[in-house]
Amino acid sequence: MKNTLRVLLASILVAMLPLPSLAAVKLAPIFSENMVLQQGEAVRVWGWADDGEAITVKFRNQTLKTTARNLRWQVSLRALKPSGGPETFTVSSKSGTIIYTNVVVGDVWVCSGQSNMEWSMGWSHDPQVDIASATNEQIRVFKVGKNRSEAPTSIINSAWEVCSPQSIEGFSAVGYYFGRDLQKARNVPLGLIGTYWGGTPAEAWMSHPALEINPRYVKEILKPFPAVREKWRKDTEAYEKEKTEAAKAGTKFEKNPLWQPWGGSELYNGMIAPLLPYAVCGVIWYQGESNAGRADQYRTLFPDLIRNWRHDWSQPDLPFFCVQLAPFQEPKPAPADSDWAELREAQLLATKVLPNVGMAVITDVGDPKDIHPRKKQPVSERLALAARAIAYGEKIEYSGPLYRSMTITGAKVVLSFDHVSKGLEARDGVLKGFALCGDDRKFVWAEAKIVGETVVVSSSQVSKPVAVRFGWADCPEVNLWNKDGLPASPFRTDDFPLITAPK
Repeated sequence: MKNTLRVLLASILVAMLPLPSLAAVKLAPIFSENMVLQQGEAVRVWGWADDGEAITVKFRNQTLKTTARNLRWQVSLRALKPSGGPETFTVSSKSGTIIYTNVVVGDVWVCSGQSNMEWSMGWSHDPQVDIASATNEQIRVFKVGKNRSEAPTSIINSAWEVCSPQSIEGFSAVGYYFGRDLQKARNVPLGLIGTYWGGTPAEAWMSHPALEINPRYVKEILKPFPAVREKWRKDTEAYEKEKTEAAKAGTKFEKNPLWQPWGGSELYNGMIAPLLPYAVCGVIWYQGESNAGRADQYRTLFPDLIRNWRHDWSQPDLPFFCVQLAPFQEPKPAPADSDWAELREAQLLATKVLPNVGMAVITDVGDPKDIHPRKKQPVSERLALAARAIAYGEKIEYSGPLYRSMTITGAKVVLSFDHVSKGLEARDGVLKGFALCGDDRKFVWAEAKIVGETVVVSSSQVSKPVAVRFGWADCPEVNLWNKDGLPASPFRTDDFPLITAPK
């Protein structure tokens, strides 16, 4: 019943997509040579053909037949067991036959987000050895071309490639390292779908219906956009005119071109819809920088994005793992409010309000002067740990300490944590990054000590503490870890108004 409902929902979504031109039976572009089919799930196979045309799909010992209706067809392979291949996949009809070879069955992961997910192996920290040793028949990559679209499309110009130095040098470093670690740990073929674009906000990756359902998104995202786009159009015309006049006059022109504003759903339509409903194992997501100024909105927007993808993939429990924002910008000498800290809290919140959601904390991997920290391998290692624990049920520690509760005793605050595991530790000296406030809500740096499985916080400047914050900054300088080698997530114990909340 569960699989039947998934296939029904998937069929409805596919039916909404525009058609390619037809001359013979066609498969959706996500299917190609070297592809990875998802193990353990019903695998939807779909495409286009003339009305009434009989279609036959063959893979392993399964032969499925259907007839094209309204120029479309779809079948669903029964759950498959993993194999390293190579195997052959065939779709045939009277108008032609499509044969794909070197097909494997394993786990397929979507790698999505903005520039830190897009950041390629070739640009990452000291990549030469890892690129040179990347040849692995058990890992395949599929890189979705960048495409903004005002309506859902079914077209993507790409194909699956076997992992090699050539295929992964321009592929996501976070995605590749994640896939490499996970394939080694799980010992099954691993497919990585890279669909990412730098500088993009979360709402661009959500469907229009998913945005329309929330009045706040309509008010703050959808309604203002036509005016924003029109202003950009006029400003661009003025820019081009000025540039032309400068060229005619032989004068220097130093202005940068204007960045086209992102509309809601543009990248969902162009870079997610064409993938649906290809069966996948889960998603890794590195995004949030472009939403930091609207962190309060992101508290619901990000969970709604996850719900949106789960619904449209017809996989209601689809595992989803995000990367918490890295430290960035110069550290401040005193505790202060921070929109980046608020965005990190919003990311953490998603792991609490939704099942099967995990997060990689990377407070130790940032660069105050670079929004794109080059060391991507630690990021991927932590994502892979979360996937192994949450998606695959391995009994391993996958998270650093997460704040659970506090107790105030006189002038001291005792903090308790989840994911203490083997114990708490301060890396490289005394604990730092803790701030304390009283009723005046003015935070000051505080002393913090590990006592058993708790942290005790105090300050000579605060006799009656009310709240504690840890790592609450654009560029937090923190060193609380668990002895499993994972850093604690920044947090606050208060619920004071956010600086990114609507005024």
